[in-house]
Amino acid sequence: MHTRTLGQGLRVSAIGLGAMGMSQSYGPNPGDRDAMIGVLRGTVERGVKCIDTAEVYGPYVNEELVGEALAPIRDDVIIATKFGWRIEDGRSVGLDSRPEQIRRVADASLRRLRTDRIDLFYQHRVDPDVPIDDVAGAVAELVRAGKVGHFGLSEAAAATIRRAHAVHPVTAVQSEYSLWTRDPEAQVLPTLAELGIGFVPFSPLGKGFLTGTVDQATQFTDGDIRAIIPRFTAENRSANAALVAHVRELAQLRGATPGQIALAWLLAQHPWIVPIPGTRRLERLQENADATTVALSADEMADLNAAPIRFGVHGNRYNERQMGLVGR
Repeated sequence: MHTRTLGQGLRVSAIGLGAMGMSQSYGPNPGDRDAMIGVLRGTVERGVKCIDTAEVYGPYVNEELVGEALAPIRDDVIIATKFGWRIEDGRSVGLDSRPEQIRRVADASLRRLRTDRIDLFYQHRVDPDVPIDDVAGAVAELVRAGKVGHFGLSEAAAATIRRAHAVHPVTAVQSEYSLWTRDPEAQVLPTLAELGIGFVPFSPLGKGFLTGTVDQATQFTDGDIRAIIPRFTAENRSANAALVAHVRELAQLRGATPGQIALAWLLAQHPWIVPIPGTRRLERLQENADATTVALSADEMADLNAAPIRFGVHGNRYNERQMGLVGR
């Protein structure tokens, strides 16, 4: 596995793993905990050594899973987790990035992750009620205490990134970015390039759609977040099928899978981009990791860059409430 450097010299594998789906959001959760522990350990054995989790995934159970799986190989992996929610009675009920809350979350996450340090600590969503200067200052204190290695932001606007970075260096920004979600390109990516901050795209495979395994006939089960996302209505899945068909054609020509083409396109954008596709299966993890060997030509990149404009992308990436939490 190739490595890449995020901000502040943090070296990570060129592909990471988003662990969220092992505990929520994509239908019934896996019943075999040992199997998921095996996937997490197998992930590291295959060179994918950047694992992303969050306290709110579950809540809490995803961090506990990651902690149990990685405790025997802790020094071989970069663990990223997140703060920023108020959690009551087992569910998130709003944002909370007050400094005292950040400190509480850090200590609780350290216990669940069975570690003495959080390698990368993200603010999960920008809290409009807490100045970003205070947030960055609180994380800076945790860095000085040795509890946190690096500071990150998720779904933050360019101006917010600048303000946070002026207080304490931001190592990485995490946002949704893929062939069909191009929002970061206008302002966020240029800001990161200027400031020397890495970028970690989540949902780099379009929540499965860009792999070609989801179509207008797919029936989402209870607990699958895609059932409430406008882009995944049957009508919009049908309208978006042309983009996936185009990616599939290129994949066939290159002897790759559509997912590998989508990841290779991301990797080719900038050397400081590290996608974190999620999976519950080692064979899919290996497929994603092998995307690092797919080198797209300049013509192929130009074609893929233009494809969403040519074919259109139908439906918002989040519902109205979730859209209100991004880009602050």
